[in-house]
This record gives sequence, structure tokens and C-alpha cells, in this order.
Amino acid sequence: MASLSTQESKRLRQIGHALNPVILIGAQGLTENVIEETIRALKDHELIKVKVAGEDREIRAQVIEEIAEQTRSAVVHKIGKVVLLYKKSAEQNQKLSNLVRYAHLSN
Repeated sequence: MASLSTQESKRLRQIGHALNPVILIGAQGLTENVIEETIRALKDHELIKVKVAGEDREIRAQVIEEIAEQTRSAVVHKIGKVVLLYKKSAEQNQKLSNLVRYAHLSN
């Protein structure tokens, strides 16, 4: 996944601030179902928050890296146990895309 420019990243973080996590990765870790659900959420919303449970920072970092890699998404921002992922959709859904729904936040 191509890296984001500073300006793009800032705009996505502003929008991401208003979002709640839609994917929760628990004790089971990164299962096939979690990856499929994350891909679907990214396709619909383009920008999503994912919460990764667990106290071990290194393991959380590995999970974040792996989910970004497997979903071909960009890590916009990480704070504690929450990561903001972005993947531009081929066909943007005007009703579901967080980029459309929260565009006013980045102006």
C-alpha cells in the first residue's frame, strides 16, 4: 500500500477522530473471519477504526502490521489499542463511506 502524504494523513485523522471502532480483535487474535470482516468494512467505509485487545505492545503492533498487510490497507494512525486503517474503495459508496459522510470535518 502506498504511503499517505502528510496532508492526506492529517485529513484522514481528522475524520477518524469522529469514528468508533467497528472491528474488535480479541483473545482469538487475527482469525480469517476478522480479516474478512475488516476487508468488508474497508470496502464499505474506506476509513475504519480497529481495536486490538491485549496488553503486550509488541504483539499488538504485529497484529496491526499483519491486518494492514492482509487487507492491503494503510495504517493512518495508532493510539494505544486503536488503529485507524484506510483503503480507497474502487466504487465509493456515498451512503457508507466515512470519507463522504464526514467530509465536512476535514475542511
